[in-house]
Amino acid sequence: MTINGSRDAVSMEDIPLNSFHYKVFACSAGCPYIDGYALGIIAVGLAQMHKNVEMSALMAALIGMGTLMGMFFGSLIGGQITDMIGRRKMFVLDFAFILAVCVIGFFFTDPMAVFIFRILLGFGLGADYPIAGPYMSEFMPKANRGSMVGALNAFWYVGYASAFVVGYFMVLAGGPDTWRWMLASPGIVAAIWLVMRIIMPESPRWLMSQGKDAEAQQVLKRLGPNVVLPEHDAEDVEKMGRLGDIFKNGYGKWVFFVAAFWSLQVLPTFGIGTYVPTIMANMGFADGNKEYLGAAIMNVFYLLGLIPIFFLMETLGRRITLIWSFAISGAALLVLGFTSGMHMPFWFILVVFIVYGAFNVAMGAHDWVYPNELFPTHIRGTAMGFITAVTRIVSAVGTFLFPFVMMNWGLAATLYICGGLFMVGMILSIVMAPETRNMNLADAANLR
Repeated sequence: MTINGSRDAVSMEDIPLNSFHYKVFACSAGCPYIDGYALGIIAVGLAQMHKNVEMSALMAALIGMGTLMGMFFGSLIGGQITDMIGRRKMFVLDFAFILAVCVIGFFFTDPMAVFIFRILLGFGLGADYPIAGPYMSEFMPKANRGSMVGALNAFWYVGYASAFVVGYFMVLAGGPDTWRWMLASPGIVAAIWLVMRIIMPESPRWLMSQGKDAEAQQVLKRLGPNVVLPEHDAEDVEKMGRLGDIFKNGYGKWVFFVAAFWSLQVLPTFGIGTYVPTIMANMGFADGNKEYLGAAIMNVFYLLGLIPIFFLMETLGRRITLIWSFAISGAALLVLGFTSGMHMPFWFILVVFIVYGAFNVAMGAHDWVYPNELFPTHIRGTAMGFITAVTRIVSAVGTFLFPFVMMNWGLAATLYICGGLFMVGMILSIVMAPETRNMNLADAANLR
């Protein structure tokens, strides 16, 4: 049953953004930020580890993909637990786990132990995706859901860019143990966000889905006076979702679509991102730490993609912005592949990389929006977790294979493949992408 309000009651789908919404956003942003930071710092940390620890190319590749492997299991398990015990409990417990792993992981020096540490870290990172995404989408009004939830993706790049900036200055500071500090530094991020998350309430939609009306009403008061849940949320009351439910009643179509376009987006992104210093070096910028400087600069400017997508997600819609983001980002990679052996100026490579990255940020915003809009409350976390798991195992395989493809086929062919994957994503989006702009969550979940 829904919460009955007074005659001037307003649905939480229709209220304007307020300070509480921004608190929800700030707490949820810790998920993509720490993920981006952890995956960015490994690119610099692994290069430094190579100089101070003896290990094979195979072990280096395993460490590079270890976080993504852990994310597969974390997101798969975390999504189901989130739908069972609630968003808030997992919101807090997960970052406490990440903090503990990073503290212990600092003392690991053996490459195999570091590999295990990165898997455990990835487990925690993966578990947070089906917590933060559903938590935020269930609070946001329909007029701002796309832009606010989509903006979470920008924090992946903020974290990723800040990792390269931090890594660059740590390289300058030097020291044989620098790589250990780099790989353990996500623990600092986890500690900061853990303090923020402890004070947040449970999602009222999840509370209502469990029949906890009184608790849901108390949370709704924090959104404003006379705020009620939409009438159609009654459909989810006391349902308990299981993994198999995300493939039933027409939802399997959306599982395929979201998992496919998200995989096509992250497969090139993680490979390029993890080895971008190596790519820059192969393009002729290996002197004077220029490969690290270039990586730091381009990752900072990737955030330019946040500005237009924040507005266009709600004006043009989800569908058209996804299609064009795939197209332009893919075209930029094809240009990089074509010019990779021409000894182009440093500024030219930076500009093209920035175009690729800016539209990749815009593209990645849909990774958060679609899976949190196309599924109902009782399976939203499970669906988000399963899809995240699929994309992370795809990313892990891509990250593992990337250096071998580049070594055996060359940089140009590797960039052509990455650009081609984005073009496939564009075609998939043209065929399947729905439009959910300005829809209630329940209405979007009925697009089957």
